[in-house]
Amino acid sequence: MIARASMMTMPTELPPLRDRIRPGVRVLFVGINPGIRSSLTGHHFAGFSNRFWKLLFESRLVPEQIGYEDDVRLPEWGFGITNIVARPTAGIDSLEKREYIEGRVRLRRKVLRYRPAIVALIGVTVFRAMFPERKGPVTLGLQAERIGDSAVFVLPNPSGRNANYSYAEMLAAYRALARTSRASDQNP
Repeated sequence: MIARASMMTMPTELPPLRDRIRPGVRVLFVGINPGIRSSLTGHHFAGFSNRFWKLLFESRLVPEQIGYEDDVRLPEWGFGITNIVARPTAGIDSLEKREYIEGRVRLRRKVLRYRPAIVALIGVTVFRAMFPERKGPVTLGLQAERIGDSAVFVLPNPSGRNANYSYAEMLAAYRALARTSRASDQNP
């Protein structure tokens, strides 16, 4: 008897993930690219060990605890979500340089179209993909770089595989984004 799991095959091409952006977005979250589970569920940050949704709630960016299946609700609170590379993969190792370059162009167009006050890049890798000319270390928080009129804020990648930051450090960064977002609301 063949085990059921071994009979399952992965589709050769995974479905892309839809952006969750509407006009009036205040903060646009940008991931590197969708993972396999996110692609298969049709929702952002759906990985079992991903802490994005918990961080949004605990930092008070959103007023209630939500999960990946609630990503369609982000615009209710003035948030949007997208990825720099649209192609889903198991990890970023298989992404090609041209995908980052094309993604950078697409993201700039989205930012110029929707004009969020803040573009929150989720992970230093996303920042480096957007600003390859920047050399040296990248710290979390507000950056000197801008995309159009939008401020750029770097958050830690909330993946369970990210060993670079403790949960407390991640939460501190998301709380700093919440403060920055509230301040930009008061000073448009």
